[in-house]
Amino acid sequence: MRARIIYESMFGNTAAVAEAIAQGLSEYAEVEVVNVLAAAEVCGPALHLLVVGGPTHAFGLSRPQTRRDAAKLTDAPIATDFGVREWLDCAPAVSAGHRALAFGTKVAKPPWLSGSAARGIGKRLRRLGYSLADQPVDFIVEGTTGPLSPGELDCARVWARRTAHTELDRIVHHT
Repeated sequence: MRARIIYESMFGNTAAVAEAIAQGLSEYAEVEVVNVLAAAEVCGPALHLLVVGGPTHAFGLSRPQTRRDAAKLTDAPIATDFGVREWLDCAPAVSAGHRALAFGTKVAKPPWLSGSAARGIGKRLRRLGYSLADQPVDFIVEGTTGPLSPGELDCARVWARRTAHTELDRIVHHT
């Protein structure tokens, strides 16, 4: 099984989750992890599973303005004009049978403050023709710049391992 993880990360938290997901998938799949800025240039063998993730900004996927705001919180260089939202907007539609997962990172807030990059990614993936292998999942960060809440990387590995096992079983029994 082949999987590709495409992610956007401002402060390294979503990147860390992407790597943890790769670790979980790697027990069952050949995995490639790609920053969204390089994703347009990546091609290769057919995928069995596409995984896409990004940070939650202003109740959903980041936008150029929210990325510019995030860039003010760090000295690290942050791409502000292109992210997962833009990549998904220009991604080609796929035929039936293509599988995907959506994940995001978000700050732990009161439940009445909703919003999720993962849900937005999931909706866009479905519009492109992907069937989601599991519900979109958010991993929690303690504050805008992080760190990830304790145990979140373990949760990401377990989620990925469970999903990969299920997907591999689906592939084997439907081939």
